[in-house]
Amino acid sequence: MEIAQNAALVVVDVQKGFEELDFWGPRNNPGADDSIASLIDVWQSTGRPVVFVRHDSDTPRSPLRAGYAGNEFKEYVERRRGKGAGAELLVTKTVNSAFYGTPELDGWLKAEGITQIVVVGIQTNMCVETTARMGGNLGYDVMVAFDATYTFDLEGPFGWRRSAEEVAQSSAVSLHGGGFARVVTAKEIVDAAG
Repeated sequence: MEIAQNAALVVVDVQKGFEELDFWGPRNNPGADDSIASLIDVWQSTGRPVVFVRHDSDTPRSPLRAGYAGNEFKEYVERRRGKGAGAELLVTKTVNSAFYGTPELDGWLKAEGITQIVVVGIQTNMCVETTARMGGNLGYDVMVAFDATYTFDLEGPFGWRRSAEEVAQSSAVSLHGGGFARVVTAKEIVDAAG
């Protein structure tokens, strides 16, 4: 695996509101935050660009709504913002894809000459997957660090209910098997980028 010197780490929605499990329900991958932190650290220490994405929900009761404490980045992310040697960008959005945020991510990546992105964050099957899919559609070399993501149990049509781990695995299979992104581990990326 090769990680470009200017590959961007896209850290999606690592916000305090996702800690409100009464709202979201059971989650998977309790080690995700450690994996996310390790990737940010490697990116910042090697001078690679980091994009921090924040979801500003326009749903009145959402734990991610603007102006509510849950909208803030988790403490370990906030502590790391502005500390890297490389370029840094804050993107805010109200939809699933970081490519539909402000400022416009695709334009920024192109202006920086970036063709490879590594996507991490919350939720695996929602904003991480949507960002990865769109990145793939836009022609980026996309990697998703699976163990640097997590999600929650989900109910769909016909009363179908899937555990967070089942939902996450399904997302990974769709991304990887469908050719939108390479789904790998945080350690593989850290080893290649360090």
